[in-house]
Amino acid sequence: MIRVENVSKSFGSFKALDGLTLHAGEGTVLGLLGPNGSGKTTTVKILTTLLSPDNGDARIAGHSVLTDPDLVRRNLGLSGQYAAVDEKLTAFENLHMVGRLYGMNRRTAAARANELLASFRLTDVAGKRSGTFSGGMRRRLDLAGAIVARPKVVVLDEPTTGLDPRGRLDTWDVVSSLVADGTTVLLTTQYLEEADRLADHIAVINHGRVIAEGTATELKQSAGTERIDVVMRDAADLSAAAGVLERAAGLGLRAEQDPQNLRVSIAAPEGHRLLVRVLSELDARALPVDEASLRRPTLDDVFLRLTGHAAAAAPDSGTTEVLTPEKARVPA
Repeated sequence: MIRVENVSKSFGSFKALDGLTLHAGEGTVLGLLGPNGSGKTTTVKILTTLLSPDNGDARIAGHSVLTDPDLVRRNLGLSGQYAAVDEKLTAFENLHMVGRLYGMNRRTAAARANELLASFRLTDVAGKRSGTFSGGMRRRLDLAGAIVARPKVVVLDEPTTGLDPRGRLDTWDVVSSLVADGTTVLLTTQYLEEADRLADHIAVINHGRVIAEGTATELKQSAGTERIDVVMRDAADLSAAAGVLERAAGLGLRAEQDPQNLRVSIAAPEGHRLLVRVLSELDARALPVDEASLRRPTLDDVFLRLTGHAAAAAPDSGTTEVLTPEKARVPA
């Protein structure tokens, strides 16, 4: 349903996409992850026919963005990073208008609007102008608008940004329902938990290329062994604690420091034995610890290792090993 084949796109001397290839089958969710500037937004714009690729092609439901842009748009729904609703119209009027623009008669458009208002918990405000809504309510209305016409493919560009936890869960339920009905979803998100829960397949991109892909489980396995997390009491002790972890682990392993959360982390090939040694050494050096744990790798670890950035695109601390695309590729 979604096929991106060797797509490149440049803006002057800047190459936003460099031979990007992505595939998503019918009734699946493809999660697209990457730091700011990695090419996610350019990919979305090409798939939605807002930009044309310099090289390669992309297809939605079998239709080329180059030769069949009208058919691409007929088979595609989009919810962008910012809610696109008419503030002067009510919630019902927004969805009814979208239905009419897709060619529905008044009765069908009204029925579909009411159905979506119920699904997104907006029935109580159906008659209120959307300009009075909170950011989360506007986001939900925008997402509802993207699926009015029951498109075969839906592109969700950070769909839960600005939503409260209940709103996020509601959105996840809607996405799951879409997929159960056979809709294909491209999901870009800054919440790795979201990709972990929803995506059947995940592609991590950086500098316009896919640097790793696979299921969430495969990507986590590619991150290696268990990890030790140590939360220090004092920020001034982070560097010393990182040194303790690196010496205890050996093998040239590097510790990752998270100053915001006073956390130091390192791969733990020896599991709990390494954790015991680390805690003993920290105690001997009078470095107070608030928390310590042994855990399996998460998508956050994968993202940080592959891109050198945290999921929120924080600058690289310089302590992270960045894998090359050849090392990062997960077998299909």
